[in-house]
Amino acid sequence: MNAPTLANLKYFFLDMDGTVYLGPNPIDGAADFVRFLQESGRRFLFFTNNPASDAVQYCAKLQRMNIAVSPEDILTSGEATARYLVSETSYRKVFVLGTPSFESELTRAGIRLVEDDPDAVVLAFDKTLTYAKLEKACLLLRAGLPYVATNPDKVCPTEYGYIPDCGSMAALLAAAANREPKYIGKPNAEMVQMGMQKLGATPQHTAMVGDRLYTDMQMAFNAGIVSILVLSGETTREDIETTQRKPGHVFESVRELHRALAEAG
Repeated sequence: MNAPTLANLKYFFLDMDGTVYLGPNPIDGAADFVRFLQESGRRFLFFTNNPASDAVQYCAKLQRMNIAVSPEDILTSGEATARYLVSETSYRKVFVLGTPSFESELTRAGIRLVEDDPDAVVLAFDKTLTYAKLEKACLLLRAGLPYVATNPDKVCPTEYGYIPDCGSMAALLAAAANREPKYIGKPNAEMVQMGMQKLGATPQHTAMVGDRLYTDMQMAFNAGIVSILVLSGETTREDIETTQRKPGHVFESVRELHRALAEAG
């Protein structure tokens, strides 16, 4: 779809890693950008494919960066995966590769975490990953169990560089078990549908702002909303030149997007 002018945009889905911050450090201008959205009456929801923390923890992190939001302003791939398991499947016992925070997210949703006789394998960005977890998951996947993953991101941007994310862990299991998961987070358009319902948004007035072509921008394409790429994270201008489908708008960071939105009125 052709991107409408920036002035027509009323709703924003905002990526976090690489878009609003890198590790513990905010992107220059991020707090001012979010404050501008709030003061101008534009509505927004933070979307993150990183399920290592829950909405309450992300809210506290943003507040430490002088970004005043509430947990209701945040939708993680972890929460989206828990919602999917409860509403779309009969899987109530799962073997999980994930952080304690993600495990708690599933438990709060009524999912049991088990080692033996699970209904499915669930993979997340897991900074507590061990060989024992990988071994167990490989055996279960080779036995044919259903397989769900929170997000396909290959790397997670941090203040000290890029580290392996859920997509890279899935690639390891794909090599060992010859299985690919069903991914729930970005670029799945279902995550946009969850967000639009929450905001009361319409596609033609909604934009996805993020730093990755294969998750953030692809989700915008899949869902028929406006794509706004920022170059403060993973994607470079060289990547844009070689990609088949170009984002609707490209900015160096949210600071430049802020300026453009203010000028557009």
